[in-house]
Amino acid sequence: MVISYLGHPNLQGSNTMKRNRSTSMLSVLTTAVFIAGLASACASDEDKGDDFAAGDSGGGADSVTLIEQPWVDLQVENEISKQLLAELGYTAKIDSVSVELGAQALSTGDADAYLGNWWPSQEPTFGELIDGGSIDVVNEALLSGTEYAPAVPGDVAEDLGISSLADLDKHAQEFDSKFYGIEPGSPGNETIQKAIDADAYGLGDWTLVESGTPAMLAQVEKAQKDGDPIVFLAWSPHWMTVQFETVFLEDPDGVWGGAGAIRTVTRAGFADEAPDISAFLANLSFTPEEAGQFYFDHDKSGMKLEDIASAWIEANPDKVKSFLEGVKSSDGEDAESVIFG
Repeated sequence: MVISYLGHPNLQGSNTMKRNRSTSMLSVLTTAVFIAGLASACASDEDKGDDFAAGDSGGGADSVTLIEQPWVDLQVENEISKQLLAELGYTAKIDSVSVELGAQALSTGDADAYLGNWWPSQEPTFGELIDGGSIDVVNEALLSGTEYAPAVPGDVAEDLGISSLADLDKHAQEFDSKFYGIEPGSPGNETIQKAIDADAYGLGDWTLVESGTPAMLAQVEKAQKDGDPIVFLAWSPHWMTVQFETVFLEDPDGVWGGAGAIRTVTRAGFADEAPDISAFLANLSFTPEEAGQFYFDHDKSGMKLEDIASAWIEANPDKVKSFLEGVKSSDGEDAESVIFG
């Protein structure tokens, strides 16, 4: 397990950006935030999926409708995209939907792009739509080096000698035969439930407790405080990996799909209709350390999503320039010249 100590570098100077809004440089105190591992599926208490499915539609050549779940890394990445695209004369709209409704919206053209395609954990939801040609993968590695798997806190792993899913059932009484998941309908929850239904690792008499991500994390914190063992759905990048010293459980029988990278997907045909926005989205790239800092700044420091995004933009001019390669503004000007002068 590699712990990363995170913070925003002060990269001002000759690369100062020309901004349409005033944004001050933010100096973030470096804090031990977490591990680099494989990728997530947190979920949402704030779904607006029904409203979205009922009346929304994708953008045109000068606009894009992005979809998201309330996962902080995804929300900040969407906000970074929205702010930069606005400076280029484009309009970005962000809609919050469930993973399933988001996939449906992309496939029917009611939304344009999704920066949170955890792969392969979301394959059951997106696989056929991608194979059928209604959704295109435009960025294979928006973020790689992630972890997404059942886990226990480090002290529980040490006290009970647990390192694998195969170790859980012998301690069923200590865990009260409960597995804590996130939002109902999330791919991670569904995988856990299928494992229970198949009696994988002897877990057939266990119960999946579904809730929201904040509620699950609160339950883990309570269990830690009370000294009770708990097994839950975990991912990195996230501050939980440091606070709980999370141990991701091995899966010798291969029942857990996991996740290796976060990808960017768009509705079919979007690249032809909005080539510059599509090129911008295809250029996006973030590290687990950056995503973990987004979580820490929001969940622990109380920063607003838009402030986290604008601070990151100001602190990372070189990466912003890489996002703008081959991109033109809505007026046909070179994107880097528009933003940096």
